[in-house]
Amino acid sequence: MPRTLITGGAGFLGSHLCDRLLDDGHEVVCMDNFLTGSSGNIAHLEKNSGFTFLERDVTEYIEIEGPLDYVLHFASPASPIDYLRLPIQTLKVGALGTHNALGLTKAKNACFLLASTSEVYGDPLEHPQNETYWGNVNPVGLRGVYDEAKRFAEALTMAYHRYHGVQTRIVRIFNTYGPRMRLNDGRALPAFMRQALCDEPVTVHGTGDQTRSFAYVDDTIEGIVRLLNSNVTSPVNIGSRDEISIMDFAKEIISLTNSKSTIIQHKLPEDDPKNRQPDTSLAQDLLGWRPRVDRIEGLQRTLAYVRQKIRQTP
Repeated sequence: MPRTLITGGAGFLGSHLCDRLLDDGHEVVCMDNFLTGSSGNIAHLEKNSGFTFLERDVTEYIEIEGPLDYVLHFASPASPIDYLRLPIQTLKVGALGTHNALGLTKAKNACFLLASTSEVYGDPLEHPQNETYWGNVNPVGLRGVYDEAKRFAEALTMAYHRYHGVQTRIVRIFNTYGPRMRLNDGRALPAFMRQALCDEPVTVHGTGDQTRSFAYVDDTIEGIVRLLNSNVTSPVNIGSRDEISIMDFAKEIISLTNSKSTIIQHKLPEDDPKNRQPDTSLAQDLLGWRPRVDRIEGLQRTLAYVRQKIRQTP
């Protein structure tokens, strides 16, 4: 039975990874300090004999008793509202947290997977974005704390691979959605759904011409697991090629929910990417991966979750 540590395991993606790897026969050690994660995301795993939870901060020295086969580093604020509120913590988890996780991986002779992001491409000048593109990032802008933290984490991961011979994987995750997203994390999809279901104005930033490509969480998790089980050490994009403008997306959510909401426009945030679409040819060629859940099906699954969360809110 492989033994796997997941940092940030109580987060959106981290908790889904806990589920998947337990199903795949792993013993899972989940680490989180609940800075942005939630105990509710992993409550259903408390009685699972293969699951262990450790409330710890990965930016401090970490020690795990016993062997480890894999270390998956998913700890980090991951939405603009979070990393603008927590800029120092975001930089620390990308630098110190990655360093600690890689050091543990080396000591355990394990395999390391870094959860990187499409944000390493910044506001891209190439479209779609493939893994050879170096990006267009403002290092001193408000979003730079997240973008540069992840870019540094990638560089450190490759340094450990080249200098120490550590087995490493880097996944660049594009916009992903599904159950367990926080409704107040500032991202377009949960915000649109909550507003539409409550018949509130749906807030679109800028003109709404900016585009995104949304992948359902099950597809993203499948891509991550395939990368983990491969021998691919270069970064790999995982995301949907199904691109849509934010304005059209807002209208789609209103239609799906039969909402009475209208659309209002707010100022576009600084350095907000104009276009975001992955070139996933590498994932398809090397991992045999492609998304399976179409957007409407994925949105309907997510809407059921959002409705439930709204009903549970006092």
